[in-house]
Amino acid sequence: MSIEAIPSKQHYHADAGWLSAYWHFSFDHYYDEKNMHWGALRVFNNDTIAPASGFPFHPHANMEIVTYVISGELTHEDSLGNKGKIGPGEVQRMSAGKGVVHSEYNHSKTTPCELVQMWVLPQKKDIEPSWEQQSFTKKERMNRLLCVVAQAPQKRGLRIGQDASFRVSFLENGKALSYATQTDRKLYVFVISGSLSVNGKRMEAKDSAKIKNEEMLEFLAEKDCDWMLWDCPAA
Repeated sequence: MSIEAIPSKQHYHADAGWLSAYWHFSFDHYYDEKNMHWGALRVFNNDTIAPASGFPFHPHANMEIVTYVISGELTHEDSLGNKGKIGPGEVQRMSAGKGVVHSEYNHSKTTPCELVQMWVLPQKKDIEPSWEQQSFTKKERMNRLLCVVAQAPQKRGLRIGQDASFRVSFLENGKALSYATQTDRKLYVFVISGSLSVNGKRMEAKDSAKIKNEEMLEFLAEKDCDWMLWDCPAA
């Protein structure tokens, strides 16, 4: 059994002026051969984009890319003709497949945009690229783990080309949740705000945890807590 809590200060910080980014795994100029991915979760970036700034058009291929906005608003546009805005609680999934070009921009003149962008290794390569987004309310994730991305979503949720799931939760102070998993899975927890304990290990805002060889997880909010959970194949 293994739960490795990672304090926020250990995440690599890149500051480009218009972009303040915390990279949880090797990315761009940050390279650590011992920190390349966690199972199928290849990239986990907590970005804050300054007003009137963003990423110009750039290519991707063979990656499942999920974006979750914490605050502010992000505009997406791609070579498939898709264009959309996502705000707090909204989730976007782009399957890059055999290739897609897109841009991401914060058009606000006054408000930064904070988000988490996560890349998942796909089961199949060179599929047709696709994009979708959905909005979820705070009420929907209140004191529960709401599944917003999965390979086979139930009723609501975005579809991803991997046997992985992404869940979000707002847990009120003193409330607890249980989550059953399998020992051959790898899980990743990120605390957006508040304080959370995982099987007794306490995590504060912006901390994360790598979890493996566990069958049951007990989550307890030490104070009101906004957080997320990835459940991925080990390889």
